[in-house]
Amino acid sequence: MAIHAAMVDRMDREIGRLVETLKKMGVFEKTVILFLSDNGASAEQIVRGDGHDGKAPAGSARTYLLIGPGWSSAANTPLRLHKSWVHEGGVATPLIVHWPEGIRAKGALRHALGHTVDIPVTLLDLAAGHVSDLPARKDAPRPPGKSLIPTFNVHQAPLHQFVFFSHIDNRALRQGKWKLVRSKRMQSWALYDMSADRAEQHDLASHYPDRVMKMARMWEKLNAKFKQDAERTRESSRPPN
Repeated sequence: MAIHAAMVDRMDREIGRLVETLKKMGVFEKTVILFLSDNGASAEQIVRGDGHDGKAPAGSARTYLLIGPGWSSAANTPLRLHKSWVHEGGVATPLIVHWPEGIRAKGALRHALGHTVDIPVTLLDLAAGHVSDLPARKDAPRPPGKSLIPTFNVHQAPLHQFVFFSHIDNRALRQGKWKLVRSKRMQSWALYDMSADRAEQHDLASHYPDRVMKMARMWEKLNAKFKQDAERTRESSRPPN
């Protein structure tokens, strides 16, 4: 964990250097900075191909240390589980946006449901105006995300009607305040009210069976479409015979 903390400290120092450089250049006030975390700490304990040399200095090239499930749980607290799962401990990605000339609010929180796919669209929006004004190409569909700019100064409703998760048979669907989630180790879906239970401690599936069924069907349809789209992408990327 000391190595992990040292990495965070080093990152903090380098971000500070970048900020100081922007200030010296006189462009700090007009620069948009987006800083987001990874999607949860990892409980994995992996040994790479050439192994881990326990006698090597900690953090050196011959070592391969991970924080493991104990420290991962501490890092993700109070959120549930870890990276690879699609519970909040494995998907939550806090985002800090800093833009003195463009954001009137200072230190305000936004709870709009967003996704990392929104970041490219936001950057395009900042650079070239509204994404809807960009010329469309037949071979390049518009990005799937939505611009985050409207949330910078106004606390508004979620940008997305839903967010869909599918990862190594861990599955979830976020729709409004509701989150339906199931891990590959679980036999049934769990339902959580994210407005009141962000830590996913109180499963409400038995209280709202109709909602569970409706959202589960929606997940199945989205997953089938995802697989079809992935197969089309693979087919289109294959070189001709």
